[in-house]
Amino acid sequence: MSEKEAFKDSKVNGANNEEDLEKQAKEAEVLNHKDQLQGAEEQCDVPLPPTRLYRRRWIIVFLFSSYSLCNSFQWIQYGIINNIFMHFYGVDAFTIDWMSMIYMLTYIPFIFPVTWLLDKKGLRVIALVATALNCAGTWVKVLSVKPNLFAVTFFGQFCCSFAQVFILGMPSRIASVWFGSEEVSTACSIGVFGNQLGIAIGFLVPPILVPNVEDKDELAHYISIMFYITAGVATVLFLLVVFVFQERPTLPPTQAQAVARSIPPEQYSYTASILRLLRNKPFILLIITYGLNVGCFYAVGEEVNAGRIGLTIVIAGMVGSLICGIWLDRTKTYKQTTLAVYFMSLVGMIVYAATLDLGHLWVVFITAGALGFFMTGYLPLGFEFAVELTYPECEGTSSGLLNCSAQVFGIIFTICQGKIIDAYGHWQEISSSVSFF
Repeated sequence: MSEKEAFKDSKVNGANNEEDLEKQAKEAEVLNHKDQLQGAEEQCDVPLPPTRLYRRRWIIVFLFSSYSLCNSFQWIQYGIINNIFMHFYGVDAFTIDWMSMIYMLTYIPFIFPVTWLLDKKGLRVIALVATALNCAGTWVKVLSVKPNLFAVTFFGQFCCSFAQVFILGMPSRIASVWFGSEEVSTACSIGVFGNQLGIAIGFLVPPILVPNVEDKDELAHYISIMFYITAGVATVLFLLVVFVFQERPTLPPTQAQAVARSIPPEQYSYTASILRLLRNKPFILLIITYGLNVGCFYAVGEEVNAGRIGLTIVIAGMVGSLICGIWLDRTKTYKQTTLAVYFMSLVGMIVYAATLDLGHLWVVFITAGALGFFMTGYLPLGFEFAVELTYPECEGTSSGLLNCSAQVFGIIFTICQGKIIDAYGHWQEISSSVSFF
């Protein structure tokens, strides 16, 4: 065989080897693809955990909303008729102001133990402790209707303020444990709605039940009526929680809750969860902005709570809370809605401040309503946005941190506004609130 023919044979054999290699590579690729498909089919064959929505979820959220109402009513109970309690107990206005501010102050040191207890024991234990404390506080107040027993009535108010720590951050947790993904924000807004409705009733009922009379014996009779009614309602709600309130549904409402249930308790660390939240920069920004917004709302509410303007702010806010909740369930636009509501809150505060001294009361009521609509509408929005930013952390912990920020800013703003009003008047006080925004 010549060298030329040998060279041709080697080229043919090389080409055949290359073709064989390519063929083998293609066959291996096909087999690998089949294995992947088979693995995917096997994964698809694994059934997802069953989920179900129970009608009982509406009973749970409305029961929570009811005892939240009873508790928030007592936040405003003294301040709305502060002149009457000043006369009856012989104390100054600043002391009566602390009957409201004690709600903010108590929340700050106790929120971390309470959220830890929520993680360890669940919603039912939290609900039982909340209603028991609220009920106990109302009956202590019943025993305090004597001019020399201000310390006793203050202790009763402290019990109710302690109960609030077990209430204020729960709407988002109840919503996620009991409700489907398409109604969780609406459920959260219903929980917030109860709190705001209690404040609205607090504006209306105490001035009706307790008229401004000089005789302290007669005044004690009227105050007793108010305290007995509150204690009766609180007792009924406590009993309802004992017999009706359920820890969680038998089957989870969503796949996310099914996953949360599958995590062994020993794998969860409360301290590690807090540290992760504090390292979450978007959540820290939300904590600050939420505290500024809601803290200003608390301060403005404290100042206008003696009149119908305060009632207008609260009622408009109740509508805003529900609408924001429904809107979030429909659109899931958490960040965009938060920015829009925050901007409108700022605009509402500026317009409200600008119209106070115009002399047209109807304009003030309209601007106050707009302010309340957006400022209070921010409450459930902040809770749900926090849940989105911090998933899969506990909803009660993120909501608790938001509320803690609001209480801190609320105390600072409330004390500062009192000093500003004494020195410069209401216009400067509202202007300072605008500057904080």
